[in-house]
Amino acid sequence: MRKNITRIRKSRKYSEEFKRELVGMFESGKYSVLQLEKLYDISNPSIYNWIYKFSKHNEKGVRVVEMKDSHLKKIKELERKVKELEQSVGQKQIKIDYLEKMIDIAKEEYKIDIKKN
Repeated sequence: MRKNITRIRKSRKYSEEFKRELVGMFESGKYSVLQLEKLYDISNPSIYNWIYKFSKHNEKGVRVVEMKDSHLKKIKELERKVKELEQSVGQKQIKIDYLEKMIDIAKEEYKIDIKKN
C-alpha cells in the first residue's frame, strides 16, 4: 500500500515585483542571501538566480559571491553600534534624572515651580 504513495512537491510562484524587492534588499546591504533565505523560506539558489536576473549591478559572466567574513564583520559592527547607543541613552537618562531632582529641590527650597515656567 505504501508503495503507491507519492509526495506532492510544493511549487510556489513569486511575482516579479517580489523578486525585484528581494534583490533590492540584498543590493542595499540590509540583508544577506542567508538572511533572506531564512526570512522568506526561499531556497538559496532561487535567490541567487533572481540576483543574476534582476540585479542592477550584474554584468554578464560575473558571479555574485557573498563573503561570510564581511557578513560577520557587519554584524559585529552593528552590535558595537547598538552597545554605544545604549550607553549613550543610559547617560542621557542619568542626566535627565539628575536635572529632574534638581528641579524638585528648587521647588521645595525656593517655592518656584520651574516646570510651569
